[in-house]
Amino acid sequence: MDTNPPSPSVLMATTDETLLDDFLRLAAAASVTPHVENTLTNLRRQWHRGSLVVIGRDLAEPLALLQPAHRPGVVVVGSAADGDDLYRSAFDIGADLVCRLPADEPLLAGQLADALDGGTRTAVTLAFVGGCGGAGSTTLAAAVALLGNRWGFRTMLIDGDPLGGGIELALGIERDPGDRWPKLLNASGRVSAAALRSALPSVDGLTVLSWDRSDVTVLPPDTMGSVIGAAQRSTDLVVLDLPRRADPAVEEGFVRATATLLVVPCDVRSVAAAKRFSGPLRSVAGDVRVVARASRPGLSPTDVATHLSLPLATKLGLDPKIPPAMDAGRLTPHPRSPLTRAATNFLTLFTPTHPT
Repeated sequence: MDTNPPSPSVLMATTDETLLDDFLRLAAAASVTPHVENTLTNLRRQWHRGSLVVIGRDLAEPLALLQPAHRPGVVVVGSAADGDDLYRSAFDIGADLVCRLPADEPLLAGQLADALDGGTRTAVTLAFVGGCGGAGSTTLAAAVALLGNRWGFRTMLIDGDPLGGGIELALGIERDPGDRWPKLLNASGRVSAAALRSALPSVDGLTVLSWDRSDVTVLPPDTMGSVIGAAQRSTDLVVLDLPRRADPAVEEGFVRATATLLVVPCDVRSVAAAKRFSGPLRSVAGDVRVVARASRPGLSPTDVATHLSLPLATKLGLDPKIPPAMDAGRLTPHPRSPLTRAATNFLTLFTPTHPT
């Protein structure tokens, strides 16, 4: 039997009660339960345990004199009144970061959230947006998320359009328990990724963030950025369904995306609308590609991409079974359907290896 206690994810070492109170407050906000030591001997004993070690200014200098072995994940914490000795001690210890409270509280809170999430990670993030109204970007976003989840990727589907129909309606989970966007309006800074995933509804393991039926129609950009950041740290794949409008929160989604997929029906009016939108989109999104959705009669996918001066990601064929399935809350594309083929192309292109 293993009699050793489990390693704490976060170790805090200080004899300063004021500093400890501040730290415990930040830890509670991040849903972290730290292990606390108040002696140099116990700090040295715990030195290599856990993912994050936070050392108060009172123990930093005596620890530096002992020349501890270098390890990652060490933060020295002091106050605005501390002088250069705080930085010298941190350098001698080999600390990654120095935080002066209260000014650096957001920085320390981010370190705590990373420790809870098991380190820093950045998921592949695909943003889908229609080049015109009714382009089918929501359907495609949902299909990509469903397929990614089926392939074994930890996936989160985020509906960023408060004026849309609600992506959870297509999945049949609108009555399932869990938080929606209005519950997260006060989120800012670094959101705990684990807490976010556990609070949201899911369908067959796919985590979904959508809207309730309230009157909330605006998201603060800080909230959007914090939530996407938490999703990226806790998943392999984040799928964003974003609206076709200029909005600081929406722009936050495009900025954070690995790639943005502009869904455009292959007809003249749709391409003309997408042309007007593509300029502002490219000013905020780093990698914009076209998904050419078949129309009857229609232009060729190549002509659509050429007219928009954007690379063609894939073409999307027509599937008459999809609209009624969306309305019934049973979006489960057939493995050989045009929708599944397009989703497969995206996952193969942007996630070339399956999760381990």
